[in-house]
Order: sequence, then structure tokens, then C-alpha cells
Amino acid sequence: MFGRSKVPTLKVPKQGGSTETAAEKPGAHGPAPSAAPPVSHAPAGKSPSAANAAMKAGDRDDEYYELKSRIHRQLVETLDLTALSKRSGEDVREEVRQVIAGLCDQQNVLLNYNDKQKLISEILDETFGLGPLEGLLKDPLISDILINGPKQVYVERKGRLTLTGISFRDNAHLMHVIDKIVSSVGRRCDEVSPMVDARLKDGSRVNAIIPPLAIDGPSVSIRRFGADPITWDDYVRFNSVTPEMVEFLKACVIAHLNIIVAGGTGSGKTTLLNNLSSFIPDTDRIVTIEDAAELRLRQPHVVRLESRPPNIEGKGRISIRDLLINALRMRPDRIVVGECRGAETLDMLQAMNTGHDGSLTTIHANSVRDAVQRVETMVMMAGFDLPIKAIRQQFASAVHLVINASRLTGGPRKIMSIAEVQGMEGEAVTMQEIFKFEQIGVDGAGKAYGRFVATGLRPTFLERLKSAGVALDPGIFERRVLSTDQPAQ
Repeated sequence: MFGRSKVPTLKVPKQGGSTETAAEKPGAHGPAPSAAPPVSHAPAGKSPSAANAAMKAGDRDDEYYELKSRIHRQLVETLDLTALSKRSGEDVREEVRQVIAGLCDQQNVLLNYNDKQKLISEILDETFGLGPLEGLLKDPLISDILINGPKQVYVERKGRLTLTGISFRDNAHLMHVIDKIVSSVGRRCDEVSPMVDARLKDGSRVNAIIPPLAIDGPSVSIRRFGADPITWDDYVRFNSVTPEMVEFLKACVIAHLNIIVAGGTGSGKTTLLNNLSSFIPDTDRIVTIEDAAELRLRQPHVVRLESRPPNIEGKGRISIRDLLINALRMRPDRIVVGECRGAETLDMLQAMNTGHDGSLTTIHANSVRDAVQRVETMVMMAGFDLPIKAIRQQFASAVHLVINASRLTGGPRKIMSIAEVQGMEGEAVTMQEIFKFEQIGVDGAGKAYGRFVATGLRPTFLERLKSAGVALDPGIFERRVLSTDQPAQ
């Protein structure tokens, strides 16, 4: 294969564990690897020959990783990577590529062209990027990357989870990648702080949890938003919403209605919040508050705030609530909180009640009705000694609209309900659905399908919309089916 019949071969593993053949001269780093020793007792279910083959494959993998690590160490010693990190562009990457190619040629290992290019690319990814993750991050169809220890990496494409062939060398390799991610945003992940939220350069959200909390090795969850964010046109094309619903939501945002987006994990709350914010006029001053900055607002006057975890001494923590209280002093026209999950919930309701109309946030709740109970729970868990009725009154007077987003069987994401908060009746918050999605069944491809309907109820704030200069056609509220999914056979 290499044109030298007497040179022992080294199998270079492809990503995911398959191999390509390279060769190694005897004496490159010690004697040429010998055949695996005889095995007298093979593992249960495997023949002795299969066990020997597995051992040999493991040896070849070790040799390959040792070669890559050696070249990477030499690269670090050769280049001033700190100075290079301050530069950007393909010129720098190409410059380093040439250096790596030269270091490969200096090794006493024979590699064919494809093996050499693969080795160079992997070292470049380790140097400038996130190693094995680089290929996944370049795939626009991947919405989630889920890493369960160094040897198990899942991805979600089009709503379906699949196991990839990607793997890390060991726990230390995966920890190195985690450190690169969190250090870039001033965070840390170690035994003192074994859980961390961070973000990638493209805005993707990262959560990492490491041993001793993660028993089987570091676990990383990456929620991706893609280079091209989903727009309202995409929502309509995917039949996640109808044009009538988009028109209504646009009017509500322009008219400074306070809106809560409720949904479960992975339902698309943040994406929906980002798109709702696109309707905010460019003349408004917007303050966004998040744990890990994900929102990408297009308006020119935006102040982005991000919470901060405690330092190694356990001091210096700045919470969402701290930022929200500070934001009220910043003369915002709109406050957008990425997610309310604790004590800041009550502060958000009070802000909505005290002149900051047009504010937006998300909460974890499975329906518009559950959103009220979720708010009650978060306020009480935060230690506020308030009666339930008082919390509900705060909710009813502060929130105008609740939108429920959901991820259905098979992966499709839908806006399940748009409901108006009307007020209080006794001790209960009264709400009415304006639009909703009705699931009909599951099609032959395993995806849920159904139809969007207008309930026939008109919101009580139509006059407010008119006062804001937004005139809606009353016909969009007439009771009818707006659209129906086309199920796969």
C-alpha cells in the first residue's frame, strides 16, 4: 500500500473507530510492535482469534494516538500559539497546517496521502477547535450533541437521536475540550465547580457535568442554533405555526404586551423567544438577561447581560435576579429574560407590572395552564412568604399572553397554544385560547400530525392593538381550521 513491502503497517483509525492503513519504520519509537501474545482463555462469547484481533486493534489505536499526541506536543513547542490565537482567518490555519505537515515528514512513520491529511486535520481541530466535535459542529442538520463519557456521542438530526462513531481518547481528552469551551467565556469546570453552563462562538448553549457527579465520565450537552437562525418563514414552512398566528403575535409584540413562552426541554422556547423579539421596533432600548448568552437580537439598541457563577472561593456570584434588579435602573423599554427559573420570577412579574410592558421571558411548563402553577411554585420555592392568591394576582395583572411550545412524537415542534390571560375569577386565573394545535395521530414515519385551529374567541385587548397602530383583520379569529399536516404514509 505504501510502496515498501518490508515496512510493518500501522492501522490509522478513522473517526468512529474504523481504520486506514499507515506504516511505521522499525525503531521509530521503540521496537516495531509485535503480535499480541497468545491468549489461553478468551473472553466469554469470543474466540481466541477474535480476542487477539481486538487486542491488536487496541494497540494500533494506541500507536496512532501516541503519534498524534507527539506531533501536537512538537507543534506547541515550535509555535507561539498564544500569538497565533490573536490572529484570525484561513491564512493562520494554513500556516499552521504547513508546520504540521513538516512535523509529520520528520517522523519515522510512513503515511499515505489520505492518512497524512487526516492526521493534519485532526491536529488542526485540536489546536484551533474542539477536536472530535469540529465535524459535528459543521453539520447544519444537527440540533443537539449529547456526550455521555468519552466513547459515546449522540446527535439529534430532524428530531431523531442517533449514535455517532465519534469518540474521545479518554476522560482527560474530553476534559481538555470542556476546559477550552468554558474558559473562553470566563467559566471553569473542576471538582470544586463540577457543573457549568457556557456557550460556543456560534451561540450554541453548552452544559457540562463532570465526575464525581457524572459517574461514567464527563457529560456534555450542546444545544445548537445554527449559523442560519430559524425565521418565521421557516416556522410556517415546517408547519410549526400558521401565517395568521404569526400576524397576531407580531401585533402583540408591537403593542407592548407582556408575553411568557412556556414549554418543556427541547421544545424550542429560546428559538421562539428570539423570533418574537424580532418584532420589537428598532427604536426601543432592549436589555437581555441570560445565564449563558444565546439570544441574537437584530435591533441596534441592545444591552446584553449574562449571569456569573461564584469563583473558587465561592464568592462573586451574580444571579439572574441581581441582573434583573439592576436592569430596572438602566431605563429599558423592553426586558427579555432568557428563562425564569427561581427568585427572579417574582421580580419579572413586578417589572411587567411597573411600567416595563412589552417584556418577554420563558419558563418550563407543559401547557398554558401549567405556566400559572409553575410560576406559583418558583415564587414559593424562592422563599417568598406570599399567599397563592397574591401570586396569581401578580401573574394575572402582569402577563397578557402565554404561548405554549412543544416537541411532539417523532420530533416536530409546534406552537400548541396561544392563550390570553384575562384576569382573576375568585382565586383562579382565567385564560382563553385564541389559537391551538390539535393532534390527530402519528403517521407512518412515526411523527405526530394534526391541525391548527382558531377557536373563535377574540382577545379582549384588540382596542389596545388598534391604539398601538396595529390593525388586525377580525376574520383571523373566526372559528375554523387554519392548516392541517400532511401525514406520511
